[in-house]
Amino acid sequence: MSYVFQIDGGECRLRIRESAVGPLLTKIVLVIGSAPEAVRAREFDTRHISQIVAINNAWRVRPDWTHLVHPEDFPEERRPRPAPGQRIVTYEDYVPANNRFGGIVYAGGTMVFSAAYWVLDALKPDIMAFCGCDMIYDRRAGPSHFYGFGAADPLRADPTLQSLEAKANRLAILAAGRDCLCVNLSDLPQSRLTFPRMAPALLGEDLAAFHRAGLARMRACIAETTRAEVAALEARRNILVPTGDYWRLPGGLDAGVLSSIDKLWLAALAAPAS
Repeated sequence: MSYVFQIDGGECRLRIRESAVGPLLTKIVLVIGSAPEAVRAREFDTRHISQIVAINNAWRVRPDWTHLVHPEDFPEERRPRPAPGQRIVTYEDYVPANNRFGGIVYAGGTMVFSAAYWVLDALKPDIMAFCGCDMIYDRRAGPSHFYGFGAADPLRADPTLQSLEAKANRLAILAAGRDCLCVNLSDLPQSRLTFPRMAPALLGEDLAAFHRAGLARMRACIAETTRAEVAALEARRNILVPTGDYWRLPGGLDAGVLSSIDKLWLAALAAPAS
């Protein structure tokens, strides 16, 4: 058996003996965003998926979502009425979860990351699989979202979103520290997520070996000295806004400091040899 991992355009092949595959104990959480590709999730084999987390309008992609994460300003008319077994997750839930990982300023002030840190904190997955979260907006290619045209929130002028790739690296590294492998189910040629790619067809298989191999590869790609340096810098600067409303800070945020932190996170996850 062999798996292919891709990070930042690089590619790494890992071969695993069939006998290494253990019982179906891998906890998989599917996170669905609102990119046009999100509709592919309708065809996924979800028998081995523990929870399906939809972000904002993505609850419309599949009726069997278990959690919907949305911000306080998500329009009332777009909110569903949860069925039994479904739960709405709001800022009252995801802001404290983000705070346990340093806060939204460091995590990145857009819902993909806000929701992901809540998943990591509350659901504790072994694999967090993203679909429709590439954050690529090209109006020349058609609608920006699966439901039509919408705001490119991750691309807004915001000091916490200067490098989406840096924020993705941070999430991947912190998740690996909790034995969680972040993967991207997208087949688009570009993505702002720096996670390993995973074929959606694998969702129907036992992913215990995939999880172990992926974590090993991810950890091997972490520049530990740089990771420790950026963690120390974040702690020293301590830019934590407990309420999550960082835009209300008197004087605002120091974009230069956050850019320096981003550069370190970009350097903390090395691209694997091809």
